[in-house]
Amino acid sequence: MNSKGKVLTFGELLLRISPDEEGQWLKDNQLPFFIAGAELNAATALALWDVPTRYVTALPDNGMARQIVRFVEQQGIKMSVNYRGSRIGLYFLTKGKDLKNDALIYDRAHSAFSELKPGMIDWEKEFEGVSWFDFSAICPAISHNIADVCEEALRIASQKNITISVDLNYRSKLWKYGKGAAEIMPRLVQYCDLVMGNVWAVEALLGIRVAPDIHESGQRSIYLKEALKTSEEIIKQYPRCKAVANTFRFDSEGEVDYYAALYTGGEFYSSKEYSASHIINKVGSGDCFMAGLIYGFYQHWDPEQTLEYATAAAFEKLFIESDVTNRTVNDIMKKLGG
Repeated sequence: MNSKGKVLTFGELLLRISPDEEGQWLKDNQLPFFIAGAELNAATALALWDVPTRYVTALPDNGMARQIVRFVEQQGIKMSVNYRGSRIGLYFLTKGKDLKNDALIYDRAHSAFSELKPGMIDWEKEFEGVSWFDFSAICPAISHNIADVCEEALRIASQKNITISVDLNYRSKLWKYGKGAAEIMPRLVQYCDLVMGNVWAVEALLGIRVAPDIHESGQRSIYLKEALKTSEEIIKQYPRCKAVANTFRFDSEGEVDYYAALYTGGEFYSSKEYSASHIINKVGSGDCFMAGLIYGFYQHWDPEQTLEYATAAAFEKLFIESDVTNRTVNDIMKKLGG
């Protein structure tokens, strides 16, 4: 993995609006919000951990957007903004809920980011001094134009020998422009050195089938076996890929179990398993896991240490209300006991 320069992430900056389930926000006349976006969440963690980080996005040219840019840059992230359009994307998520069902409502149509097209971003300039490029499957889910922008960036990054990582976030509510995820994602993943997600996202986005009865087992060993199988298939189908990571988070009757796996160099590693009876916020743990992987590889840690760090960082994120982590490297190392 190339780790001599900056990490560049690309994605849509959003505002997450978070009403409570009981409707108290109506009585209080207050609606909590958080600055959001998968790639920004990862960038914020990396900046907190002292990795030189830049974030590319598009926003409308108005006072509120510039306030947000100043706030983000105060977190140590260099922003590169394509100012255009008239609105910032939003999404509504009921407090404490997962990104599923009626708890999630997107309001992103005609946002500044969604209207980007190939040729609008000077990728030659953006990739100056960059050794790592990170994006997620949420970007190409927004529109066919954004999928083409992603491919444009990936092609140039690949030519420059920049390490490329992708988070296989699957958002079924976003893939609505006439192309299925499995029609778009394989041509993007072919450029990637590191692929992160879970076995179900891999099935939805890359068409690599998962055993149909896997949910009936509930057994860690069976889930890890499936992770190994899909990881080997990804490496086989995408020769550039050097590492595949899988996360597993299961919620049952208030209990949360979390662990992860990493396949690289022909070896398969599984992490310590974490459990909790109560968490605060489910959003952003996967983004934090991706940041942890990038951090470990960036620091030239061995795969096992990288996996354990990423898993501990992601689990700690479950106890933070905002979309981003506030846990330092020292905090996470203490969690690991070293």
